[in-house]
Amino acid sequence: MATRRDPLRNFRFRVEIDGIAAAAFSEAIIGAASTQTIDYREGTEPTHVRKLPGLTRFDNVTLRRGITESLELYNWYTEIATGQTAAARRNLVIVIADESGADQVRFVVRQAWPTRYQASALNGTGNEVFIEALELANEGIERE
Repeated sequence: MATRRDPLRNFRFRVEIDGIAAAAFSEAIIGAASTQTIDYREGTEPTHVRKLPGLTRFDNVTLRRGITESLELYNWYTEIATGQTAAARRNLVIVIADESGADQVRFVVRQAWPTRYQASALNGTGNEVFIEALELANEGIERE
């Protein structure tokens, strides 16, 4: 009899980014992948269309973490803002672990680069963590 496997939890993960050492995140939103459909019909076919696959698009990935003294993520964004786009593309991997901490699922995000950097609001009466968010365009998300 096969053993039952529980679904993985959404809080045991890590993000690995090429060339960036300090990359611990409290939230990672993996963008959706979608393929457009193309309606097609030849003149000799019945009076309904066939559906063909078109372009595949990958939505942006968003990473959030508490701000530290590290400037690595901000500097990555400034590479794009100053026009150094070829050097700024990086691959990243989002690894989901099981309850024992063993790696189980990997999402590989290819040729990612920051399209948006945002720091959270400041509030003199609050006690929340100061958050920075990085939104990444990419050329592919694969589950391994």
